Amino acid sequence: MADTLHRTPLTRERILLAAVALADASGIQALSMRNLAQDLGVVPMALYKHVANKDELLDGMIDVVVGEIDPPRDDVDWKRSVRLRILSARQMLIRHPWAPLAIESRNMATVAVLSYLDSVVATLRAGGFSTDLAHHVMHAMGSRILGFSQELFDASRRAGQTGAVEADPPAAMPPEIAARFPHLAEIAAAAAHDDGSVVGSGCDDQFEFEFALDLLLDGIERLRQQGWTSAAHTRRAA
Repeated sequence: MADTLHRTPLTRERILLAAVALADASGIQALSMRNLAQDLGVVPMALYKHVANKDELLDGMIDVVVGEIDPPRDDVDWKRSVRLRILSARQMLIRHPWAPLAIESRNMATVAVLSYLDSVVATLRAGGFSTDLAHHVMHAMGSRILGFSQELFDASRRAGQTGAVEADPPAAMPPEIAARFPHLAEIAAAAAHDDGSVVGSGCDDQFEFEFALDLLLDGIERLRQQGWTSAAHTRRAA
């Protein structure tokens, strides 16, 4: 097997794909030039002929996985097109749980991320959005456009790990606290449960993501239909 690896030419693409596979299997914390070289069956210095350093490696990995997001659909309206792409981005991140942490760690967006965001704006503009409204929509959507939201209890993503992380089950709300905050106690008891939740026993992450996404998209469509502008909103506030 080692001889086969040595006979396979070392290319930038091969290095990036191996790095993605390593991060998928062991988490971003396991990614090092030494570990990657070992997986590829080469000496670490051989990698530097194709990637200058670990930052460039991470940028390339991000571009590889963002490239998995489905292209825009021209045969559907703007809302369905954006929704499909965001959910495609979310599926990509489920396959590569380390990616949100890697994306957030970069000082500048990579070429693939910029291309993806640009195409989302293009879909909004083609759907009748003004530049002004499209600008504010991108702010409102935030990281959700890339398929994730900054969950308060997402220990696995903060650690850059793959798969579910064992977490202590949430303690039951003490009776005196429940009595003081009955509405919080009521919704806590009514929460749907999902074994894949980032908080362990708790809310269904996928459902909550899509619920918030659909609220945003529906509200954005109403603003588009109303011809909303930030200038008009500012005048009313004043």
